[in-house]
Order: sequence, then structure tokens, then C-alpha cells
Amino acid sequence: MAKNVEMPSQVELMWPMLRALDELGGSASIREVDDRVATDMDVSEAVLEVVHGDGPQSEFAYRCAWARTRLRRIGAVNNSARGVWAITEAGRRIGSAEETSELVRRQRKEYRSGLRDDRAQGVDADEQADEATTGDSWQAALLGVLREIEPAAFERLCQRLLREHGFTRVEVTGRSGDGGIDGTGVLRVNLLSFHVNYQCKRYAGTVGPPSIRDFRGALAGRADKGLFITTGRFTREAEREAMREGAMAIDLIDGEQLCLLLKEKGAGRCLRDG
Repeated sequence: MAKNVEMPSQVELMWPMLRALDELGGSASIREVDDRVATDMDVSEAVLEVVHGDGPQSEFAYRCAWARTRLRRIGAVNNSARGVWAITEAGRRIGSAEETSELVRRQRKEYRSGLRDDRAQGVDADEQADEATTGDSWQAALLGVLREIEPAAFERLCQRLLREHGFTRVEVTGRSGDGGIDGTGVLRVNLLSFHVNYQCKRYAGTVGPPSIRDFRGALAGRADKGLFITTGRFTREAEREAMREGAMAIDLIDGEQLCLLLKEKGAGRCLRDG
């Protein structure tokens, strides 16, 4: 099958989104369902790498978010506070892409009619916040700040973040000749301790598989685990390379995940003190 080289529209994504959720057992994380939709629609790597605005989301992820929002409005899916999406019984009863589009069209017509009635009565009827319109604005602003700080400051910020998440003996190395290793730390899980080397890079674009392979080569004989942190995004090929069978697995934290981790621990405090 030829790769889809055009960006799918929000409408085109809705039916594949429903099918993907159903095939994944009825529920999935955002990353899981987006990846499944991309695979099922055979979306090309070039399309998946297109960034929405200034980021951090890709345009594909942004449109998937809108597709989920529209499906939620017609009661076909719902989501938990932890970002897990699930198909509803009403969603399972939808039998085609055409039926999905028709249900969304009716809902939008009813909404616009209700909005006109509310405005006529002087009621503020602003539409509820949507994942697609609110999910990345603060992240884009935070990533803009992170990409402007000095490299050494970003390394210290990552050091602080790892400490906040339970790492000990975290040191920034960043010396030339270290093969891209910017720091080291130890993570204890129950009775086991893992020596972790990490790389932290302020990228605005994407990180491809060569960067993962280079980092893995630098880790040989020096650590139990590798962690790659970036303000950019990892390509799907880079993600596959990071988990390649027979090679040391490397954990990845992209710009979107980095923002969420900083928010969890207090981004302002970490930036101020880091």
C-alpha cells in the first residue's frame, strides 16, 4: 500500500480513531491511539514530522486531538483526567465514516442554534475548552523559554528535574569527548539500582535515529540505562531505534513530556532555582 503523503483532515481521522480505540481493547493513551491511527492510515513519516505552529505538537497530533474532541461531543468517546481515552457504547454502535460525519454535523448545527439562543438572552455561552485548543498553548510558551536559556542552565534544569523524580548522585558532565553524555545519575527501584547516563538537547525540530544510535554507542560499558531529553520531538524511526530488540533500550522524553514533568514539579520553581 502506498504511503499517505497528505495530511489527513480532522473529519478523515474520526472514524479511524473510533476503530483504533475499539481494536486497542476499548481504551488507550493519546500516544497509543495516535500511533495506531497513523499506522492504520499508513501516514508517511514526512507527514508525521510536520509541526503545528511553533510546537510542541505535530500537526497530525493536533488534528487527532480535534478529532477526539468532536467524537467526545457526540458521546462516542470519553476521557479520564489521566489522559486515557475510551470508546463508549454509543461509539461502538456507529457503523461507518459517513455516519460519524453526519452525527458530528448534527451536533455542530444544534450547538450553533443553542449558541444563538443563549446570546439572544444575554448569556455567555463560550464553547467549553478543547484538548486541541488549550493543550499546547502553555507548552509552546514554556518550550520557547527553554530554548532560549543557556545550554548549561538547561543541563542544570534537567539535573534538578531528575532529582525531583527520585534520581540520586545526579551530576552534570557535559565534557567534550563524552560522546553526547551530558550527565549521570542513579535510579533506585525497590531493591535494584540503575546507573543512568542522560543526554539533554534543546532542539526545535525532530530527533532522528542517528542521534539515538550515537548516544547508545557512547553508553557502551558505562551505564545500565540511557535517557534522552529534548525540547524537540522524536521521529517514529527514532522511537523504534530506541527500543530496538537486542540493543540497550533508551528512554525518551520529548518536549511535550518535558513540559508535563516540569509542570508536575513546578516549572517556575525549577526554572528559577535550576
